[in-house]
Amino acid sequence: MRIEGADRLIAIGASTGGTEAIREVLSGLPADAPGIVMTQHMPERFTKAFAERLDRLCAVRVKEAEHGERVRAGHAYLAPGHSHLAVSRSGTHYVLELSNGPPVNRHRPSVDALFHSVARAAGGNAVGALLTGMGKDGALGLLEMRRAGAFTIAQNEVSCVVYGMPREAVEIGAACETLHVQAIAARIVEALRNPLRR
Repeated sequence: MRIEGADRLIAIGASTGGTEAIREVLSGLPADAPGIVMTQHMPERFTKAFAERLDRLCAVRVKEAEHGERVRAGHAYLAPGHSHLAVSRSGTHYVLELSNGPPVNRHRPSVDALFHSVARAAGGNAVGALLTGMGKDGALGLLEMRRAGAFTIAQNEVSCVVYGMPREAVEIGAACETLHVQAIAARIVEALRNPLRR
């Protein structure tokens, strides 16, 4: 069964250690994956190069997100280091929104800003993964995603560089499952193909 679809969405957030964790997850996703939106805490001057590196390594196309861009299947969009990334619904499609609003959890871009928007726009059509990182950014957003019906994953402690953000998510009940980073991509695909077996 194919897993792409205009109503499906994958959201990923990470901080310290996240560049390799994101690479691990993205490289395990097929070229026909639904649209993917990502926030990695990273200075502005590095996000474009990081997206280009991922694009060379992964089956999905990866690029830095642009304001007003339509989310397409088989593509991953990385928040630029200067702006929050959010998703809104426009008819049957998702559209990317960038903003330079105040930092959330001391970060811009913020994982919570992304996850909260995905919960509102996609609800149960989304899958969210919160990866390695320091602090708590993303935990409340992942909880909102879960409450909206999304399937949610937190990276487990043994595979994290810093078990901060995922720990916060687990402690507040935001994660449906806690998995080794090497198992996350396959679980995302399974959850999208078999939503009743989440």
